[in-house]
Amino acid sequence: MISSVVPKIPFIEKEETLNYYSEGLGFELLSDWGDYLIMKKEGAELHFFHFPKLKPRKSDFMIYLRVSEGIEEFYQNVQEKGVKIHPNGPLEAKPWNQKEFSLIDPAGTLLTFGQAI
Repeated sequence: MISSVVPKIPFIEKEETLNYYSEGLGFELLSDWGDYLIMKKEGAELHFFHFPKLKPRKSDFMIYLRVSEGIEEFYQNVQEKGVKIHPNGPLEAKPWNQKEFSLIDPAGTLLTFGQAI
């Protein structure tokens, strides 16, 4: 039986990615295999693969991360750390009963965080 889903997303520059996810978003580095990274924050685990030729502005990678509680505080915290919010992604209530906000990581991956209303 399937017990969880783990997204695999690209990175271009390892140190920039590690800093963005650890310092900006609070993820912990679990493993560094050079061209493959594993990071975790609470119940979310992300795997990263090296994709040096990726053009961030042309990236179609996206993930949706559900937040069980405290999305307002998390939103404020990432802003205080200087993480840029997507121009079309400020925190707001959506018609599908989620409160969401979106970011774009250094490799162009769209990260949307959502909490049930």
